[in-house]
Order: sequence, then structure tokens, then C-alpha cells
Amino acid sequence: MMRVLFLGDIVGRSARNAVIDAAPGLRDELELDFLVVNCENAAGGFGVTPQICDALFAAGIDVLTTGNHVWDKREIVDYIAQEPRLLRPLNMAEGTPGKGVVHVTNAAGARLTVINVMANLFMAPNDPVFTALDGALVRAKLGRDADFILVDAHGEATSEKMALGHLADGRASMLVGTHTHVPTADHQILAGGTAYQSDTGMCGDYDSVIGMNKEAATARFTKANGPRLAVAMGEATLCGLLVESGDDGLARTVAPLRRGGRLSST
Repeated sequence: MMRVLFLGDIVGRSARNAVIDAAPGLRDELELDFLVVNCENAAGGFGVTPQICDALFAAGIDVLTTGNHVWDKREIVDYIAQEPRLLRPLNMAEGTPGKGVVHVTNAAGARLTVINVMANLFMAPNDPVFTALDGALVRAKLGRDADFILVDAHGEATSEKMALGHLADGRASMLVGTHTHVPTADHQILAGGTAYQSDTGMCGDYDSVIGMNKEAATARFTKANGPRLAVAMGEATLCGLLVESGDDGLARTVAPLRRGGRLSST
């Protein structure tokens, strides 16, 4: 049996600090074997820096995933090439710095594989996501290569993420969507035993427009030349998905996690 918590996109400083402060306590309270977080918006809402990654790892986070904003801070390029626990989407073009898959083992000998992919619909061009995920799940198999396989599917379209969930069903322990910054209410265990949620939501201030200052974001919809976006700095809600697996690596329980801020707690 393993217990793994995934936290959705960290948006800005207040959310980053909330995750760093909460991580040790969450590990103890939930008796986690692993904690994985999407960090692609952690630096002012756009990208991530080496210093932020180091702080998140120091807080007890095992693996960091990303998405389309991974390269917004150019200093991350050299760092990601040398830090395998920071992932970029697997289906980015061949030769892109970094990796899309990592295998980590904890002190108890439990083995976690994390796969980070980016969807194709309404996103920047990348290699076909279904081919990339299928190939990754051929190369990493539950039981043989990992005790738990987590997939972060970073994408806009819920239909595409749902289809990716069914592609992974029975082959991964959990597939969770990121990118939209809004938690969906469809957490479930699919027929083959894979835990699924279309989007885990963000770790950020929900008195906002997907983590951005609500006045600035609203003005951009109503004015020809709206103001520059800035991160909302109120109290963050931490949003995530907690999965407990059985001896076969497939999900036995799945539950959303929401802590702090404006959203109802679970």
C-alpha cells in the first residue's frame, strides 16, 4: 500500500509559501510515501526559478512537474538539465532540455514513477500526447518498474484529459489534469483501477481570475488595451488529489484535498 499526494499548479508567492509551510505537516498527517507538486507558475505566476525549486525540494517535495510555462524564466534551462526531479512535458520536441519521466525511491524502498505530458488541443504545438503517454507506459510498468505511477496531464480540454485517463487506465496508479487552475468534481477510480481527476485546481488565491488579480484580468476582457496581469496575493487554497494504492499499484481510494483560503475544505 502507498499513499501519494499531488498538489496542483502553484501560482505566485503566497501559494508558494503556503505549500512550503504545509508540506512537512501534510507528509506526517496523511502518512505520505510521496508528495508531487506542479510548480510551473510558482515564480510570479509565470515559470519557476532554481531557487524556488530548491526551496520546494527542501520542504519535502519529491518531484516537481510543469507545463507550458516551464521556460518563462530562462535561468531554469541549465537547472532542469541537471535536476531530474524537475520535469518538463515528455512530448516536447526531441532535444529540449530536461526529461518528462523520473523514477524515485524513498527511504523505505518504495518506487515512484512520475510522467509529465502536455495535451495538444488549444495548447502550443508539441508531439502527439497519446503516442507519448502510451510509449511511457510501455517503458514503465506497475510492479515491474514502479510501485506507483503518477501522470500529470497538463492541458486545456477536459475531453482530451478524460481520454488520456482511459488510455492510462489499469496502467497507471493515477492520472490528474493540471493547467486550468479550477478543481473539477469528477475524482474517481476508473474501471481498470486508475485514479482520475480532470483538473486538480491550483494552489493559489481563488479571489482572483485563475490566480491573477481579478481587476486586471477582468479589464483585459473589457478593454482594448487592458493592464498587465499580476498574481493575486491573498490567502491561498491548496488543492490536490490524494490516492492510496494497493499491492498491485492500482488505486484503492481517491480523495480531493483543499486547505485554506476561500474554497471549502476537504
